[in-house]
Amino acid sequence: MSLKDLFSIFSKNKQSSKDIAKERLQLVLVHDRATTNTDLLEDLRAEILQVISKYMDIAVEELDIQITKTESDDGENMVPALVANIPIKSMKNTR
Repeated sequence: MSLKDLFSIFSKNKQSSKDIAKERLQLVLVHDRATTNTDLLEDLRAEILQVISKYMDIAVEELDIQITKTESDDGENMVPALVANIPIKSMKNTR
C-alpha cells in the first residue's frame, strides 16, 4: 500500500460510499493476491536476487519485495504492482 493510498483513506475529500467501498475492496483483493501467492512471491524474490547478484552486491537482509496497487496509465484504474526495495552495497566489475 503506497502512502498515497493510505492518505486517500484518511483524507477529508468527500467521496461517495460507493467509491470508498470500491477502494476498500481493491485493497482487500490486492492483499489477498499477495498473501495467497506467498510461494510465487518467494520464487520471484529468489530469481530477482539471483539476477541482480550477478551485477551488484546487495543487502539481502534488508530486501523488501511486495505486491501492492498503483494507478494505471489511464489514471482510471488501480492495478497490482511488484515493488522491490533492494539496497545495493556495491557494484561488481563485470567487464
